[in-house]
Amino acid sequence: MTEHRVAVVTGAGRGIGRATALALARRGLSVALLARTQEHVDVTALLVQNAGTRALALTCDVASPSEVGSAAVAGLEGLGVPEGIVNAAGIVRRGPRVEETDPRDWDDVISVNLRGPYLVARAFLPAMRAARRGRIIHVASISSTIGCPNNASYAAAKWGLLGLSKSLAEELRGSGIASIAVMPGSVDTEMLKGSGFEPQMTPDEVASTITYLALDAPAAMNGAAVEVFGP
Repeated sequence: MTEHRVAVVTGAGRGIGRATALALARRGLSVALLARTQEHVDVTALLVQNAGTRALALTCDVASPSEVGSAAVAGLEGLGVPEGIVNAAGIVRRGPRVEETDPRDWDDVISVNLRGPYLVARAFLPAMRAARRGRIIHVASISSTIGCPNNASYAAAKWGLLGLSKSLAEELRGSGIASIAVMPGSVDTEMLKGSGFEPQMTPDEVASTITYLALDAPAAMNGAAVEVFGP
């Protein structure tokens, strides 16, 4: 009997998340799809099903512990223990300088981009530890390594995500599970609009790297942070 393989992708409604969900589906994995917008995640679910695998569309704000907890229960019961989790959900609030940034906007960016990956890992890790296998891939950014004027909340969140990924990797040593970060440059997504940067790669190109790290990369890459800047 062929082993039933499962992945979880957040931010699956569009962009890198959708492209990654489809790339994993093409490799034969069923995918639990988490996104805040129902219509977007439903479209991704249909595309995953058209690729020949199962899709579980879950409306979820990854910044909410209760919603992430409910999504994890639904994903584990509906599809099973994931061998790959991709934390791709993210938002941006560009424009004001730090002293002009509304604390609510700051908190929104930190909550989705940093609190979200923590909550998702926290929700699924007990089952993954019991299975003694899996990869957690965090979609960070080149902004994880540089200062971003007028976009400090995003940079702070992505620097923090890199720290979370590396810290989690140390906690996971010897468990059969790995934590790896991917740091894309400019990708042709809605989030890039207004940045002033031209896209250097497509979501599919980033998704191919994420899929490699989630399914094929050697275990020795635990704790790695992989830069992706385009061809």
